[in-house]
Amino acid sequence: MKPDIHPEYYKISAACACGNQIELGSVQKEIRVEICSACHPFFTGKQKLIDTAGRIEKFKKKYAGFQGADKK
Repeated sequence: MKPDIHPEYYKISAACACGNQIELGSVQKEIRVEICSACHPFFTGKQKLIDTAGRIEKFKKKYAGFQGADKK
């Protein structure tokens, strides 16, 4: 290996928004994530709907008339 071209490798604790801490190694000094395996619906089996600014209601309102229109 060539000297002085490789980044520093740190042992860090990555933090999730839910409060979970994960020990790992990285070239970054700090990692923060919004979702991890402790709070992700795929791993927990719990369904979470994150509705930003009423997007689900807006979608349902927009396509409410199309549900029965194709059965003529």
